[in-house]
Amino acid sequence: MPALPKIDDKGATIGEAQLADALVESGFNMGLVHEVVRAEQAAARQGTHSAKSRGEVAATGAKPWRQKGTGRARAGRSSVPHWTKGGVAFPPKPRDHEFKVNKKVRAKAYRQALGNLVEAGAVRVLGGAEFELPSTSKAAAILAEAAIEKPLLVIGLPEDVELLLSFRNLPQTRVMLWSEVGVQDYVWARSVLVTESAFTALQGGEA
Repeated sequence: MPALPKIDDKGATIGEAQLADALVESGFNMGLVHEVVRAEQAAARQGTHSAKSRGEVAATGAKPWRQKGTGRARAGRSSVPHWTKGGVAFPPKPRDHEFKVNKKVRAKAYRQALGNLVEAGAVRVLGGAEFELPSTSKAAAILAEAAIEKPLLVIGLPEDVELLLSFRNLPQTRVMLWSEVGVQDYVWARSVLVTESAFTALQGGEA
């Protein structure tokens, strides 16, 4: 059972928090993790990009000029792709970019990505920190005192709103709710800071 350092609102280490073995996995399968990250990024794409084909461009169907005798190259329509204001040869159309990744594969990638950070000693639990109002300076002081490296991923719950707002404006810091964290977020981060309430939820949840 991995032990994570537990720090207070002064950035000082005040103990350890035990992380369940089922939530992490040693080793890092680059291909597997990469596939899951690709799937997460593809699912986030809107897929609303679109352009008109030559058949959709508002243009007359008549020939721009007669076939012979003008000295110019023959032309059939003014909506052809190589003409200004013509259509696109192979235009992008709205579509869904998502692709399927097996549930077990996704869970394994999650455990490996988190486990990689745990093995590096880059995951800390923030306990006993009370933020009555958002304070970016207080959040920055915690990171400085605890020598936490960036990019930083801060994970919390909705009830930690004041704390999350305090970290939100710090550079190279990504603030997320526990239920929204994906494999790509763990891969992006060099350090992870988990609120005590989110850590409890993580222990009771499934990867």
